[in-house]
Amino acid sequence: MMRFLGLDVGERRTGVALSDPTGWLASPLTVLRCTDRDAELLAVTDLVQKHQVGTIVVGDPQSLDGSIGPQSRRVRQYVSRLQQKVPHVSIVLYDERLSTLHAQRLLHESGRRASREVIDAAAAAVILQSYLDARQAHPAEALI
Repeated sequence: MMRFLGLDVGERRTGVALSDPTGWLASPLTVLRCTDRDAELLAVTDLVQKHQVGTIVVGDPQSLDGSIGPQSRRVRQYVSRLQQKVPHVSIVLYDERLSTLHAQRLLHESGRRASREVIDAAAAAVILQSYLDARQAHPAEALI
């Protein structure tokens, strides 16, 4: 059994989600403020250790046409720096197009009032759950 950590990296905040120990269900965990990226990377490292995470799934904010834009490049730099902090953990970039919109819709349907932080953590859960579902649907394919 291995836990997965999901990240929705933004310029001001990073939403964080965590899977259950079986790697089946994702839940919002927290939101990290992005005032200092080094401190944020340290916080992610602490979460990885605390929750015994084996894989980190980072939302890749590609453009709707699938191209890599400025935000996607920033996320890839973030992933590169994070990999140096946790070399023993797999990090997967996973398409996050429309994840925030999906999270907002789910929160609205549940009748919950949602702050930006709640939406960011929910978006991380949407990204992670999408990855976990794809992994369950295609276990023979190497998603990690």
